[in-house]
This record gives sequence, structure tokens and C-alpha cells, in this order.
Amino acid sequence: MEDKLDQIRAQAAEAIAQAADLEALEQARVTYLGRKGEIAGVMRGLGQMAPDERPAMGKAANEAKAAISQAIEKRKADLEAQEADSRAEEARLDLSLPGRRPGKGHLHLIPKVTDELLDIFAELGFQVATGPDVETEYYNFDSLNTPSNHPARDLHDTFFVKPGVVLRTHTSPVQMRVMEKTQPPVAVVVPGRVYRCDYDASHSPMFFQIEGLLVDKGVSFADLKGTLMMFVHRFFGRDTKLRFRPHFFPFTEPSAEVDISCTVCGGSGCRVCKNSGWLEILGCGMVHPEVFRYANYDYETYSGYAFGLGVDRIAMLKHAISSITLLYENDLRFLEQF
Repeated sequence: MEDKLDQIRAQAAEAIAQAADLEALEQARVTYLGRKGEIAGVMRGLGQMAPDERPAMGKAANEAKAAISQAIEKRKADLEAQEADSRAEEARLDLSLPGRRPGKGHLHLIPKVTDELLDIFAELGFQVATGPDVETEYYNFDSLNTPSNHPARDLHDTFFVKPGVVLRTHTSPVQMRVMEKTQPPVAVVVPGRVYRCDYDASHSPMFFQIEGLLVDKGVSFADLKGTLMMFVHRFFGRDTKLRFRPHFFPFTEPSAEVDISCTVCGGSGCRVCKNSGWLEILGCGMVHPEVFRYANYDYETYSGYAFGLGVDRIAMLKHAISSITLLYENDLRFLEQF
């Protein structure tokens, strides 16, 4: 029996030493110290021995069990230390490797162009004013001399929030809000979102606009032309030509639309300008006396001009962008060009 115990201890020592991981070590423990293991088998055999031999053999079996348990605990500590070192190595930060440089952010093209435009008008003395996107019909239409039967007030052209309340169709309502609180002289530009029931390659149901208003004594259409010429030459280049075409807007009289020579072909004619050599960029005119009446301005003492331009369209013309949807699809391949 003693020879068998020595053999079991030797086999256990070899199995413990060869255990490559905790799972293999646990298997060795079950084989030699488990309820049905080798040491348990020896202990069951004590009943068949002579009574005077049992104490010595029981002591030897317990010593063998203790020795194996001690060897298992030591090997377990070594394996756990090895696993901890392995995990630490995997998680170790190698400072010799080059770091990952984060991508550099930049302004979207719309706010970028908006800032460029506002800087130009700031040089002329215009201040920035803002107003709500959700507007009353009074400020959006009535105070701007737009009658109740005007087509722009129909559902096919305007988003109605509820009766009497709309998503503003232009930034012009801010003109009236400014004039109600300010006595002339007034010189403001109004950037912001506007909303219309329109959607195609050159129109979006939501787009950005900048409205301009100047009111003072002796303001003439020549002043308006000079302001717009300075803006166009600063933004598109001094070689860009302008032309003013008569038009109609309820809140200005006289009114005009402004075209510039095509930014693609230089005026020679191409697909973009439909071979006309010209591209429309904005509408403008002298403030209508009825608008002054709503603002409680004396239209016999003061005069003024107003203009409105679409930031999206200006950006498309300057950068030869074929569709307005590209500005809102958030495709980084497109946006990173700017």
C-alpha cells in the first residue's frame, strides 16, 4: 500500500507540473483528490487492512493528500500569475507606436458661406438681426403688404402650423420686428432658415436666406445698386457682371431681380445658365410705403431698400454644385471638399 501511495504522489506531481492552464490543473485535482480519485480509493482500502496497520497507513495517505494539495495550490498561484501577466501584456500601451490623429472638423458649407456674406455686409455697416422660425401670418404676410388672396399664402406654397401661424417663408418678417422697435436709420441683415413647399434639384423645403434692409433719409435705388455691386464683386470677383430686371414683390416698389454673369462659362453660355450667360441670385427693391405704414415710419421723410438672397443658391453658384440635395445629405465625400 505504501508503494502505491508513493506511485500516486509521483504521478500527481508530474500531472501538476505539466498542467498548462487552470483547467488542466483542475482536472489533475479531481483525478487525485476528488471523491472518486486515487487518494479516496486508498482511503477506502484501509478497511481491508489489519487493525494495527491502519493508523500508519491512514497517516501516510493524509500526508500524501496534503502534499498533493500543496503542490496544486502552488501550481495554481503560478498559473494565475502567468495569466495576469499575459492580460497585462495584451492591454499594455506601446508608447513607441505613433498615435492615431483624430480627424479635423470644419464648418459645413452653408454656415461657412453665411459667415462670408455677413462679413461683407458688416463692412458696409449692416448689423445682424434674428427672429423666430415659427411666425404669425401678420409678420410673414400682412405687415409686408401681402394680401390675403396672394398665391404665396396658399397651402401649396406655405407650411401652416395652425390657423394664423406658419413656418416663415422668408426672413423678411424680421424687418418689421426690427422697425417696430427701432427708429431710422436702420441697417440690418437677417440670416436664418426659411420653409416652402418646394422640392427639386434647385429647391429644398428648408433652406437658408439672408435678408437685407436699410432705411434712412435720402436712400435711393442707386444706393441699392451700389451695395449689391460691391457684394457681388467681393464674393464672386470683380470680373462678374450684374444686371437688374424689373420684377414684382408686394413689399417693395419698384422691385427687381438681380442676375450675374454665369460663374461656369463667364457669360458665354452653357448648360448651367441654359445658354443665356446669366444666373439669377436675388430679389430686391425699394421698401413699399405700405410697409412703412405698418412700421409707423413716415414714408415721406424716410426711404429704404431691401434685398433677399438664398445662401444655398449662392453657395451652389460659387462652387458649381449641381443639386441642392448635396448640401443636406451629409455625404462626407462631398462635404470634405470644402
